[in-house]
Amino acid sequence: MPQLAPIQIAVINASTVLAESEIPPVVAALQQQVTHDFRPAWGIDAELTLVPAGSEPARGAWWLSLLDDSDQAGALGYHDLTLDGQPLGKVFAATDLKYGDAWSVTASHELLEMLADPNINRTVFCQKAPGAGTLYAYEVADACQADAFGYKIGDVLVSDFVFPAWFEDFRAEGSTQFDRENHIHKPFGLLEGGYIGAYEVNSGSGWHQVTPERIPASVTIRGNVGSRRERRATPRYQWLPSKPHREIMRQAKLYRSRLEKILERKIAA
Repeated sequence: MPQLAPIQIAVINASTVLAESEIPPVVAALQQQVTHDFRPAWGIDAELTLVPAGSEPARGAWWLSLLDDSDQAGALGYHDLTLDGQPLGKVFAATDLKYGDAWSVTASHELLEMLADPNINRTVFCQKAPGAGTLYAYEVADACQADAFGYKIGDVLVSDFVFPAWFEDFRAEGSTQFDRENHIHKPFGLLEGGYIGAYEVNSGSGWHQVTPERIPASVTIRGNVGSRRERRATPRYQWLPSKPHREIMRQAKLYRSRLEKILERKIAA
C-alpha cells in the first residue's frame, strides 16, 4: 500500500496568555506523538509547522489555532473551516489555565481528533435490537481526555487516545489494546472525566453525552463556541470559513484591548 503524504498542519498562536517561547516545545512533542504513536495505530501522519507571528499559514494547510477562550473564537471569526475550506482545530488555552488543565493536552486532543475525523461527521453504529441502535461520534480522545491519563513526551504532557479497536463492539474485554496508555480494557470504555457523543437513531432527541456511568445527559450536546461538539451538532450548511490570519491577529489585539479596558473599569468601580 502506498504511503500517503503527511497532512500539513499550520499551528497558529492567537492567544494572549501563551508566550511565543512556550509553543515550539509543544509543537515538537505533538509532531513526535503523531508520527511515532498515532500513525502506527491509525495510519495517518501529519507535518506540523509553527506559523511565525504576523505571517500567514500556507495555502491548503489545516489549522490548529491557539486561542484564549470560546468567546474569542466567536469574536475573532475562528469559525468552522479555514479560509480555504480545510479542517480547523481550536485550543482554548486561557480556559485550560483557568481550570488548572494543561493546554498541551488539549492541543494534542484537538490535533488527533482533527486527523481522525476532519469533517466532524464520522460515526460508528451499534445495533442494540431490530430497529434500534446508537451512533457514536468518531472522537479518539474524548473517552480518555483527562490530564491524569495523558503521558509525557520529554517535558510536554500530551493526551491519551483510543485505538480503532475501541470502536469495535465485537471485541471481548481485555482481548486487545484499546488505548495508547492501556487504561481502557473494553470497547466504548470511558475513563473518569471522559465521555462520548451518542445519538439514538430512533429517539429523535439528537446528540447527547454519555459519561463513565453510562448515563446519557439530558441535554443535547452543544459545547463551547467553535468546539468540535458544537460543530457536530450544527448543520454543515451553517459552517462558516475563518478570516485570514493577519485579520485574526489584528482583531486579537483589539479583543485584548477591550478586555483590558473592561478590567480597568471594574477596578475603578
